Amino acid sequence: MAEAGGCLCGDIRFAVDGPAKWTGYCHCRSCRQHTGAPVSAFAGFEAQVRFVKGTLARFESSKGVQRGFCGRCGSTLSYEGERWSTEIHLHIGAFDDPEPFAPKGHAFADERLSWLHFSEPPLPKP
Repeated sequence: MAEAGGCLCGDIRFAVDGPAKWTGYCHCRSCRQHTGAPVSAFAGFEAQVRFVKGTLARFESSKGVQRGFCGRCGSTLSYEGERWSTEIHLHIGAFDDPEPFAPKGHAFADERLSWLHFSEPPLPKP
């Protein structure tokens, strides 16, 4: 069974056919600005993600990085970048059932806010 999710207004829906390659928190400033949250939680996938409804709006947040969101309600949905060129990273909160996607590590842990504390280890570097 495919995992599914989408934006707040329902204009964009996605399905994922297969397990996440990894799950983790991202502490980079760009993710904080994109979401308005102190940390983002992502699940990384290879090519098994399908957008089954609507068209993802994209914003180039830095050179080689595209942030995907709903053009109607503004929900943050994805990250795609040259650094992980074969992957799409989906915000865990956008899944209908985010429970199976518990983050297992941290990216850009050196940018973590000093008052935010976790017990998971850093994610390996690509």
